[in-house]
Amino acid sequence: MVGERETDRLEQELEGQDAPTQEAATEVTEEVTVEKEGIAATEVEETEATADAVGLVGDDTPEPLTDLLEEARAKADENWDQLLRVRAEMENLKRRQANELEKAHKFALEGFVRELLQVRDSLELGHDAVQQDKGADIAKIREGAELTLKLFADVMGKFGIERIDPQGEPFDPAYHQAMTMQPTADAAPNTVVTVIQKGYLLNGRLMRPATVIVAAAPASE
Repeated sequence: MVGERETDRLEQELEGQDAPTQEAATEVTEEVTVEKEGIAATEVEETEATADAVGLVGDDTPEPLTDLLEEARAKADENWDQLLRVRAEMENLKRRQANELEKAHKFALEGFVRELLQVRDSLELGHDAVQQDKGADIAKIREGAELTLKLFADVMGKFGIERIDPQGEPFDPAYHQAMTMQPTADAAPNTVVTVIQKGYLLNGRLMRPATVIVAAAPASE
């Protein structure tokens, strides 16, 4: 821009000069024009070199950027697919666990019931025998009932069920429930003298306390 203004000014000044002066001035003007064109060409070359250095000019420049973009997109798609697969696996695992938990709750007593059926079978056999034979021997009925009770006790013991029978033992409020106190001289005070209802434990946990009558010191006369 500065070179153009300088050339125009020189041309305006030449209009009022004589021929030799105009010829000399024309040579100067041509030199200025050549210098201006050289400066412009240099600026263009520097601009192109700078653009090449930063990767903004050239036929091959978009390819590396495109490759990087495609690689990033492929990686994002791969990560998304992995996320969907992991999510599906977690949903399937959650569903299987819920089904297994439901089955565990529903059939938790399966083994106990299977063992308990034989006790019922024994009771039904004894009951049918008495119904068919009205004159059945009481001793045999008693023997059958005792065998059934033993079978039932074995089944309960197999599943961690323990009976609490504190007859003659010191009263323990953790496992016994006192219904009343009975003054007596035949047992030490605070001793269980009568078991009204036996208690039970399940693997050490109290299911039902034993209902008892506890001895008390007799009243002094």
